[in-house]
Amino acid sequence: MDLSNAYAMDPHLLVGLLNTELRNHCDSLDDLVKTHNLDTEPLLEKMAAADYTYQSAQNQFR
Repeated sequence: MDLSNAYAMDPHLLVGLLNTELRNHCDSLDDLVKTHNLDTEPLLEKMAAADYTYQSAQNQFR
Protein backbone atom coordinates (compact mmCIF):
# COMPACT_ATOMS: atom_id res chain seq x y z
CA MET A 1 0.00 0.00 0.00
CA ASP A 2 1.32 3.44 -0.90
CA LEU A 3 1.03 5.85 2.02
CA SER A 4 3.56 8.34 0.65
CA ASN A 5 0.90 11.08 0.49
CA ALA A 6 -0.65 10.22 3.86
CA TYR A 7 -0.20 13.73 5.24
CA ALA A 8 -2.18 15.24 2.35
CA MET A 9 -5.04 12.73 2.46
CA ASP A 10 -8.44 13.29 3.99
CA PRO A 11 -8.13 11.83 7.52
CA HIS A 12 -11.49 10.07 7.27
CA LEU A 13 -10.23 8.11 4.25
CA LEU A 14 -6.75 7.72 5.70
CA VAL A 15 -8.05 6.04 8.86
CA GLY A 16 -9.43 3.16 6.80
CA LEU A 17 -6.15 2.72 4.93
CA LEU A 18 -4.12 2.86 8.13
CA ASN A 19 -6.35 0.36 9.92
CA THR A 20 -6.27 -2.01 6.96
CA GLU A 21 -2.49 -1.84 6.87
CA LEU A 22 -2.26 -2.32 10.64
CA ARG A 23 -4.63 -5.29 10.53
CA ASN A 24 -3.06 -7.03 7.54
CA HIS A 25 0.63 -6.17 7.54
CA CYS A 26 1.90 -4.28 10.59
CA ASP A 27 2.14 -5.44 14.18
CA SER A 28 2.20 -1.94 15.66
CA LEU A 29 2.18 1.76 14.88
CA ASP A 30 5.99 1.73 15.05
CA ASP A 31 6.06 -1.03 12.46
CA LEU A 32 3.67 0.93 10.22
CA VAL A 33 5.68 4.17 10.28
CA LYS A 34 8.97 2.34 9.70
CA THR A 35 7.54 0.27 6.85
CA HIS A 36 6.10 3.33 5.08
CA ASN A 37 8.80 5.87 6.03
CA LEU A 38 6.36 8.08 7.94
CA ASP A 39 6.94 10.28 10.96
CA THR A 40 4.96 9.23 14.02
CA GLU A 41 4.18 12.63 15.55
CA PRO A 42 2.84 14.37 12.42
CA LEU A 43 0.73 11.31 11.65
CA LEU A 44 -0.70 11.19 15.16
CA GLU A 45 -1.37 14.94 15.08
CA LYS A 46 -3.18 14.71 11.74
CA MET A 47 -5.35 11.87 12.99
CA ALA A 48 -6.00 13.57 16.35
CA ALA A 49 -7.22 16.69 14.54
CA ALA A 50 -9.99 14.47 13.12
CA ASP A 51 -10.62 12.88 16.55
CA TYR A 52 -8.83 9.59 15.81
CA THR A 53 -6.32 8.19 18.27
CA TYR A 54 -4.17 5.10 18.01
CA GLN A 55 -5.32 2.30 20.31
CA SER A 56 -2.35 0.00 20.86
CA ALA A 57 -4.41 -2.79 22.46
CA GLN A 58 -6.53 -3.07 19.29
CA ASN A 59 -3.69 -1.97 16.95
CA GLN A 60 -5.97 0.50 15.21
CA PHE A 61 -7.08 4.10 15.07
CA ARG A 62 -10.48 4.88 16.58
